[in-house]
Amino acid sequence: MGKYHNISKMITASESSWREGAERGLMHIRTGKTDTSKLQTADGHQFVNMVSCSYLGLNRHPKILEGAKQAIEREGVLNHAVSRVRIAPALLGEAEEALATLFESKAYLTPSCFYASATALPLLSSGHLTGGVKPVMVFDKNCHFSMNIMKAVCGDETEVVTIPHNDMNALEDACKAHPAVVYVCDGAYSTGGAAPVRDLLQLQDRYGLFLYVDDSHSVSVCGRRGQGMFRPQIGDLGERTMIAASLAKSFGTVGGVLLFGTQRQRELIDYSAGPLGWSQQVNVPAMGAAKATAELHMTEEVAALQEKMRSNMAYLDSLIPTPYANDGLPIRVIEIGESEHALEVSQRVYRRGFYTSAVFFPIVARGRAGLRIMGRADMEKADLLAFCEAVKESVAEVKAAA
Repeated sequence: MGKYHNISKMITASESSWREGAERGLMHIRTGKTDTSKLQTADGHQFVNMVSCSYLGLNRHPKILEGAKQAIEREGVLNHAVSRVRIAPALLGEAEEALATLFESKAYLTPSCFYASATALPLLSSGHLTGGVKPVMVFDKNCHFSMNIMKAVCGDETEVVTIPHNDMNALEDACKAHPAVVYVCDGAYSTGGAAPVRDLLQLQDRYGLFLYVDDSHSVSVCGRRGQGMFRPQIGDLGERTMIAASLAKSFGTVGGVLLFGTQRQRELIDYSAGPLGWSQQVNVPAMGAAKATAELHMTEEVAALQEKMRSNMAYLDSLIPTPYANDGLPIRVIEIGESEHALEVSQRVYRRGFYTSAVFFPIVARGRAGLRIMGRADMEKADLLAFCEAVKESVAEVKAAA
């Protein structure tokens, strides 16, 4: 019991914070369409969304919206309600071809990034992608919950271990001790920071390490044509690298994608892949949007948006320094301390027109609760200045009251 997870303890420890957030009006917020980049609730309260993962603002891009509309008109159906390996619209192949061209790899569309990991990680643990040898599955302590939750499934096939965050010495020890190792990590982490890509590639060259990377938070944000953090640093993905990414963040649409290097991997994903063999496939408008945004990424527009996002983050870092300032990524956590204080600050800031995520255990360690914020290319510097002033004043008020 509880070998890989302790859900009961997690709920017991965090439920009160979630409930307090709901009582403060920070959960279950519902909005309607506005003519500005601000969101608006039914009672007329307008606010800037400081936690959107659409880092380049592409979720409102007219070409992507048009791609989704045209897909529905072309196919006349939302989905075929059947396994994609059996029947799928021709548009699925067109979208995957566009993604394959963009990322210079084989590309496989999935209903979400979780579907990608729920498909690939058990397949990896079986040994069919590591020369018939069941690998030791090494998970980074901070890897995303969508991968973390697969430990129990992988543990039914092979040994699963968790190492401290970005601990390359522990990972190398595992590589020395075992003939096959799979390392499961994020590229850019959802609470800030990134994986040491060069160190990982050196371990791969030295020991044949298999890398499984969720690069959701850096795709579109950085790299040539928005390829993300990992993909541009690897030549041919070959047989020992898989990259998963959410398309529902900076990419501007919905769903997920698996990137890999060989036809054999594609066949195994198609024929032995659990969730992707069921009647869930990416819906038709998502196929059209994915094709449209992949084509948009091949233009110069994305590079310009990347630069604007970096400029906005540099400005924000100059106003409120945080541990990951000036790292080129859009995620920051402003540490406050206790969860109730973080929630109160978040509530005060929301009243002043800015929504932030109060993050607390188990998202971050106990006693290190804070505000998670995401910068975007479509933010104005005047709003960033007003936001930082609201945060500073709210923190000072809460600390004075405490």
